[in-house]
Amino acid sequence: MIDLRSDTVTRPTPAMRQAMADAPVGDDVYGDDPTIRALEQRTAELLGKEDAVFMVSGTMTNQVALRTHTEAGDEVLADVGAHIAVLERGAPAALSGLTIRPLPGRNGVFTADDVRAAIRTPHPFLPAVQPPTKLLCLENTHNLGGGAVWPLETLREVAAAARSAGLAVHLDGARLWNAAVATSVAESVWSEPFDSVSVCFSKGLGAPVGSALAGSQAFVSRARRFKALFGGGIRQGGIVAAGALWALDHHRERLANDHARAHRMAARLASIPDVAIDAAAVETNIVRFRLRRLSAAAFVDACFARGVHLLPAGKAGVRAVVHLEIGDDDIERACDVIAGVLAGDEVAAFAGAPR
Repeated sequence: MIDLRSDTVTRPTPAMRQAMADAPVGDDVYGDDPTIRALEQRTAELLGKEDAVFMVSGTMTNQVALRTHTEAGDEVLADVGAHIAVLERGAPAALSGLTIRPLPGRNGVFTADDVRAAIRTPHPFLPAVQPPTKLLCLENTHNLGGGAVWPLETLREVAAAARSAGLAVHLDGARLWNAAVATSVAESVWSEPFDSVSVCFSKGLGAPVGSALAGSQAFVSRARRFKALFGGGIRQGGIVAAGALWALDHHRERLANDHARAHRMAARLASIPDVAIDAAAVETNIVRFRLRRLSAAAFVDACFARGVHLLPAGKAGVRAVVHLEIGDDDIERACDVIAGVLAGDEVAAFAGAPR
């Protein structure tokens, strides 16, 4: 099976498994797991922040960041398709009592004017009934935007607009490593305008578990409280942190291979008549395309039956994500299967299959 559903499906490499087996461990709840502390310090260094805290998932790091920056009843600004807004199971409202106010981004990218227009302006004739806007969130690269990378100057302008209005600024950098490799701009440069940054180790880097939240020492100290409050203590977590540490040191540069294969896949798909795709818009490892005449559900079932696992995204949209277990031959075979399914009658046989 060629599994292109996500870069989260990767399995630890033999060298990563050995590093995990050999990792010195302690009790992270007491703060004395040496491997977790090494990972946190390495992450903070790469992001140019004072400290970082290791957690089990990107959803947890994002939600702890929101809780740390805000109080219940506050409003958060984010792109209409942001991961925190649509892919974290309503956690901002459920865990922190927050409202997400969507911004009209294009592939996840919005402007400083969009931010200024969204910030609520108090007026003496209007009672204080509106929620206070306290936080702006950006996502780089942007998942639902097809792995799009923010233009650096636009990102800086947006962050500056938020700061001038007294907002804190958080970066959901689950795939920030991909943005850095795609642009040859260091992660610390991308992170500089933000009060907090979340990064993931279990996507393109291929670790089995984990994300980290970085910021100032005071911010991270407060974030550790909410990590524990949300049930994030992992005791001898150095076993999994070792996989993330290995990935940081050995799997970042190779992300360029994933990007090149994603570009190759997009170019192949653009030649298939029943596929609608802007191949030039593929910037990193995510390939999103639409089907002109078939349902995504039936299509991905038919591809699965022929050995290619894809993810439906709406009625006609499909996502493919290239990762460290996908080679050049896998890309060619996957494209052959997609073309074959769309050219044949396999989809009709799966049109009524339950999902």
